[in-house]
Amino acid sequence: MQRTSAVYRKLFHIQPAFGDGSSQGFGSRRSPLSGCSGRLVIILLIAAFAVIRYFSTPAEVNHFTGRKQHLDLDHHAEIQMGLASRAEMAAQHGGLSPDASARSHVNRIGQKIVRSTDAGRTPYQFEFHLLADRQVVNAFALPGGQIFMTEALYRMLGSEDEIAGVLGHEIGHVVGRHSSEQIAKNNLFNGITTAIVIGATGSEGGYDAARMAQMVNQLVTLKYGRDDEIESDTLGVRFLIESGYDPEALIRVMAVLKKASGGSNRLEIMSTHPDPGNRAEHIRAEIEKYRAQRR
Repeated sequence: MQRTSAVYRKLFHIQPAFGDGSSQGFGSRRSPLSGCSGRLVIILLIAAFAVIRYFSTPAEVNHFTGRKQHLDLDHHAEIQMGLASRAEMAAQHGGLSPDASARSHVNRIGQKIVRSTDAGRTPYQFEFHLLADRQVVNAFALPGGQIFMTEALYRMLGSEDEIAGVLGHEIGHVVGRHSSEQIAKNNLFNGITTAIVIGATGSEGGYDAARMAQMVNQLVTLKYGRDDEIESDTLGVRFLIESGYDPEALIRVMAVLKKASGGSNRLEIMSTHPDPGNRAEHIRAEIEKYRAQRR
C-alpha cells in the first residue's frame, strides 16, 4: 500500500482548492470544488482509483486451483520479493536452526514434494528453511517459494509425513499465489476504506462510520485469509498423495495445532487460520475425494 498511498498524496496535495474558499493568488474567490462538493470529489477519486487499479489487472486462471485471480505481482516479482525478504524473516525468528541435520531433513522433504508434483514445473525457486525459534509455533511461506518452519513446530511433529503435511500446505500458498492476490485485494479494500474515512471525517457520526469501515475491511481480509488456508489444505492433500506421503498426516498436524493452542507456546499460526477441528473435517473429505479419483 506504500506506493498507492504515495500516489494519493501526490494527487490530492492541493488543499487550498478544497479548503475554506480562500486560495493563494486568487483573492477571496471561492473555489467551485470547496466544502462538501470538494470532499465528494476526493472520495470518488480515491475509490475510483482503487477499483480501477484492481480490475484493470488482467485476471489469470490458476493452474492449481482453477480460480481466476487478480494479481499484483508476476512470477518474477514474487520470486524477487521472497528472496529480498528471506533474511529478514529468518532474523525475526532467531535465524536458521543450528541443527544442520534437522535443516537438511526439512529441505529434503520439501524438495521431494516439489519434484513429485506440478509445483516443480513452476518458475518458483523453492527453498525450505528450519528456523531456530523454539517458542513460536509457526510455519509460513513467502511469495516465490521461500518456506519456513520454526523448531517449535518441528519438534512437535511426530513423523516425516507430518512434516511433509506442513510443507505441502505451505507449497499450496505459493502455487495458489495467495500473497500476490492478497496484496491486490488489500490495495482495493484499503483504497475504499480510505475514501469512506475521508468522507466520514467531520460529519455527524463520522468517527463511528470510519471505525466501522476499518472493521469491515479487517473482517473481509480475514475471510480471504481463511479461504486461502482451506485452499492450501486442499492442495496439501493433493501434494502429499502425489509424492507418496500419507495425507492423513495432515489431520494429525491439525491435532498438534489444536493441542498447542491451549499450551504455553505462542501460536501465531492460529491468528488468521480456521479452527484446526474444522480444517480436519475438510481435509478428511478431500482425502476421500482424491482417493476416489485415483481408483
